[in-house]
Amino acid sequence: MTIKSDHRALYLQVIDRMKQDIAAGVYKEKEKLPSEFELAKTLGVSRATLREALRLLEEDNIIIRRHGVGTFVNPKPVFSSGIEHLTSVSDMIRQAGMEPGAIYLSTSESICSEDDIKRFHCNADDTIITIERVRTANGVPVVYCIDKVPSGYLPENFLGRTESSIFSAIEESGVTHISHAVTFIDAIGYHEDASPILECDPETALLVLKQLHYDEDDQVVLYSKNYFKADKFSFHVVRKRV
Repeated sequence: MTIKSDHRALYLQVIDRMKQDIAAGVYKEKEKLPSEFELAKTLGVSRATLREALRLLEEDNIIIRRHGVGTFVNPKPVFSSGIEHLTSVSDMIRQAGMEPGAIYLSTSESICSEDDIKRFHCNADDTIITIERVRTANGVPVVYCIDKVPSGYLPENFLGRTESSIFSAIEESGVTHISHAVTFIDAIGYHEDASPILECDPETALLVLKQLHYDEDDQVVLYSKNYFKADKFSFHVVRKRV
C-alpha cells in the first residue's frame, strides 16, 4: 500500500508507516528490510524521500544499516531506565517482569594500581577487591560487570561470600553510605572479552557505563564498569530547563 499524501512532508509519513509496519510485525526484529528500490516502489515515494526517512529512523535506533549487507530492524530494548537515579540492574530486570540473577566469574584482592590510587585516593600499600560478574535476566546474560572497591569498605569475610549486592556489602557496617555517582557512557562495537561472555552476535553493539560512586563525604568508594547489550537496554535522562 502506498503512502497517502497529507499536509506533512512525505519522509515523515514514510517514518510513521515504517514504525507501524515494524510494530505490526510486517518487518520483524533483526530482519533485513527490502532493498531501497523495493521499499520506494511499495510506498510510492522517491528513493531520495525514502533515504531521508531511513536516515532518521537510524538516528532513532529503530533500524541499523550495515555497509554492503543491508538494512535491518533493531530489536526493541527490553530494559529501559533513567540514569538520573541510582537504580540497580536487578531492579531494572524485575521491572521488566523478569528474574534477575548473577554468575560470579572471579573475586580477587590485589595491591592498588596507579589508576586505583588516583581514583580512590588510597595509599600504595592498600588493597583493592575486584569482582567480575555476569548479570542475567531469566537466566540469559545481559550485563558484564567489573566492580572495584578498596578492601576497607567491605566486610572481612567478603571474599568468601556470594554477595548479590555490592552496595549492601559496602553499607553493611552502617559507616559508609553511597549518596551519588558520576556516570560516563560510551557505545562500542564488538569487545573481545565482554561480547563472548554476553553471547553477543558480532554485530551487536554494547553500551559501557563507567561509574564512580561517592559516599556522603564525596569520597569514591566504588568504581563500576558495566557492559550492557545495546539491543536489550536503553537509558534516558530527564533534563530540566534552568
